[in-house]
Amino acid sequence: MSKEGDYAAVAEAIRKIIPKEGYDDGSAGPVLVRLAWHASGTYDKASDTGGSNGATMRYKLEADDGANSGLEYARAFLEPIKQQFPWISYADLWTFAGTVALEYMGGPKIQWKPGRVDYADDSNVPPNGRLPDGAQGADHLRHIFYRMGFNDQEIVALSGAHNLGRTHANRSGFDGPWVPNPTRFSNTYFKLLLNEEWYEGKSPAGVRQFYDEDKDLMMLPTDMALIEDPKFRSWVEKYAKDKDAFYEDFAKVFAKLLELGIKRGPDGKAVVNVLKAEAKL
Repeated sequence: MSKEGDYAAVAEAIRKIIPKEGYDDGSAGPVLVRLAWHASGTYDKASDTGGSNGATMRYKLEADDGANSGLEYARAFLEPIKQQFPWISYADLWTFAGTVALEYMGGPKIQWKPGRVDYADDSNVPPNGRLPDGAQGADHLRHIFYRMGFNDQEIVALSGAHNLGRTHANRSGFDGPWVPNPTRFSNTYFKLLLNEEWYEGKSPAGVRQFYDEDKDLMMLPTDMALIEDPKFRSWVEKYAKDKDAFYEDFAKVFAKLLELGIKRGPDGKAVVNVLKAEAKL
């Protein structure tokens, strides 16, 4: 067992579980990134609630949010690592695993800080419905991301996470990968958005999505909104042309995402807003 604070040992253990024969293109990497994303993306700046502190997806109310369907696999993949390193909180492990997986898959290094704590009960679980709905458009994206404190450029940069992974008809209703190599981080997603012809269709579950000509790749309505909205499109064009700029901006905004709602005490540990917790009891 490593000593407390040995994050290099935790990172090495995470890297060892990323190759995953028989699961989603042979890699757990994309779903680990999604876990970090969804654990953090519940933040609401107006009420200062939600975010990655607390690891509240351990509780049924948040785990059962439709937007989190499939993330039980990511949490299960990380459980042996939690047992191996009991000193790391779930909240730190989930977010840290996302950064390790991103770098493992060729993405940029993400600045990450430890210190998150795990809430002992579900009294601080944020309301369901705070995560993006892929069936919506530009207004929905702005509503969701502005609530967290992001601007248009940051929305597009974060959407670049769709360079990784695939959708599943039995989870979200959508089906298929966004890019030909969904286990390698790149700016291909932006290039495809602009350069492919996309045709409206239905997934095997009957959900509206868009396909390329060969139906090998797909895009969500929220993806198409990025090229239909002029302000979003200007950033898509920039990132399609300049991979380095995309990596730099993605690293900044992903690090910001993982820190949403966290206030740390002098010891570096995240503090719980006890008054809010009590108000919900």
